[in-house]
Amino acid sequence: MTTTFFLIRHAAHDNVGGYLAGRMEGVYLGEAGKAQAQHLAGRMAREHLAIICSSPRERTLETAKPIALACGVNDIAICQELDEIDFGVWSGKTFDELNTDANWRLWNDQRQQARTPSGETMLDVQQRIVGLMDALRQNTQGQCVALVSHADVIKAAVCKVLGLQLGDCFRFDVEPASITTVVHGDWGSKLIRLNESA
Repeated sequence: MTTTFFLIRHAAHDNVGGYLAGRMEGVYLGEAGKAQAQHLAGRMAREHLAIICSSPRERTLETAKPIALACGVNDIAICQELDEIDFGVWSGKTFDELNTDANWRLWNDQRQQARTPSGETMLDVQQRIVGLMDALRQNTQGQCVALVSHADVIKAAVCKVLGLQLGDCFRFDVEPASITTVVHGDWGSKLIRLNESA
């Protein structure tokens, strides 16, 4: 038996691409993001979801709630494993500021080994999302599960599924409000769709 996972990146906040939101509090969806979340809900209404899990960040919960309403799922499980990378003091800085930081450049040039200021690595991120998927699959065989998370977290899972090095995460995109579909079974995992627009 397999479980189908819909890895959903949160919809856009007002300044997506302008600064590193990370785990900052109070980063909510902008008007465009709210519209994206509604489109996502319409797309996901075609699926029979057993569970919706979300990162604890406001922008992921705001993305998950319309999906839950559209799919008739009463509760959203908040999972720390889906949380954004812990970027520490980098959170809140503009990308122009970050590009002057040698450690930020190292993080992007050597993603397989580098650590954020908080000490988290991409391998840590990969282990937490893949571990969650493994645990969820035990109780959702033959069912569909939505995981609402963040770009790099989803990229870490995709790298695992495809057998890519974590540094290869820059070779594909995971856009705001996109859906990446993975089927997971005893035999392993298979990528069905990557970065689907709602």
